[in-house]
Amino acid sequence: MKMQCRKKALHFLWEDDMRWTREDYRGTAVETAKRLIGSVLVHETAEGILKGRITECEAYGGFYRGKPDDGAHSYKGLTARTKAIFGDGGHAYVYLIYGMYWCMNVVCGHEKEGYAVLLRGLEPLEGREIMQRKRGKAKGRLLTAGPGRLAMAMGIDSSLYGADLVTGNLYIEDGNEKVQVERSKRINIDYAKYGKNFPWRFTMKGSLWISK
Repeated sequence: MKMQCRKKALHFLWEDDMRWTREDYRGTAVETAKRLIGSVLVHETAEGILKGRITECEAYGGFYRGKPDDGAHSYKGLTARTKAIFGDGGHAYVYLIYGMYWCMNVVCGHEKEGYAVLLRGLEPLEGREIMQRKRGKAKGRLLTAGPGRLAMAMGIDSSLYGADLVTGNLYIEDGNEKVQVERSKRINIDYAKYGKNFPWRFTMKGSLWISK
């Protein structure tokens, strides 16, 4: 009995060690985006635990070769919508696109810096049946490849705007596999004069769970 209790205690300690702390979110958007590839997004819900390995993300905020990131929501400054982005690193910035799909960003850096990383794709690891129910008839990579699909499958919506990723039920864990990270231009931001050319999209090499 003592041995079983000890093993359980060690298991929980190991899980706590994998969970990102506030300091893990202190980097710039680009630094954090690179680290997020291969890490695991976890959402503890009433239906069960949902987990997915992050395979694709995009960094937003700051400068690249002297040009401001005009593709970032933080570019025009603090608004009611972007308040979370200008908060402390380690919080969620959730917003609506096309009037129907929620997207999740990981806020990073320090207060007032305006850094965030958009999660664009993940590979389901746990709770896939729950994800499937949330996504209906979606099959294969369409289950979680794409920011709106990812958020829907993981049960992420406006109720998680500003959620603390360090202390809450939505959080990031270190991955247990070594991955290779590839870099390219961000997509779907042709409106951004400078930002459309920033090579701030990061993907897991060889993964099938990429948006496009």
